[in-house]
Amino acid sequence: MTTRLVPYLVLNGNTKEAIQFYEQALDAKLLFMQSFGEMPDNPDFPIPAELKERVGHAMLKVGETDLMLSDTFPGQPHHQGNQVTICIVNKDKNASSKIYEALKQDGQVIMELQETHFSPAYGSVVDKFGITFQIFTEGQF
Repeated sequence: MTTRLVPYLVLNGNTKEAIQFYEQALDAKLLFMQSFGEMPDNPDFPIPAELKERVGHAMLKVGETDLMLSDTFPGQPHHQGNQVTICIVNKDKNASSKIYEALKQDGQVIMELQETHFSPAYGSVVDKFGITFQIFTEGQF
């Protein structure tokens, strides 16, 4: 099993500005960026028109390290202190499930592990120590 831990920064509407800043300050290279408006519609979580231009997901390469970023999901509160999470990345859905189940013990589920338009198995949990982890499975569906 190959697992990587990737820092994930969650900002409050200024992710595009942060990307430009990190490109200059850290010589980062933008690998991917998608706005909330470019994501498939989900009737359970409608995106207000005024927030569709915010960044739903972006990835930078800083040297040999990946750095993921997004704006806070519309409707979710943004709190100082929770804007850095750890994204656990691997290619095995079973490994993702095992990690997710372990981390959610005595913790709080933010998003159940499930197939999404961007991952065959993605979920998010705050562990019993208050650390937020995103579990992201790469690869084919």
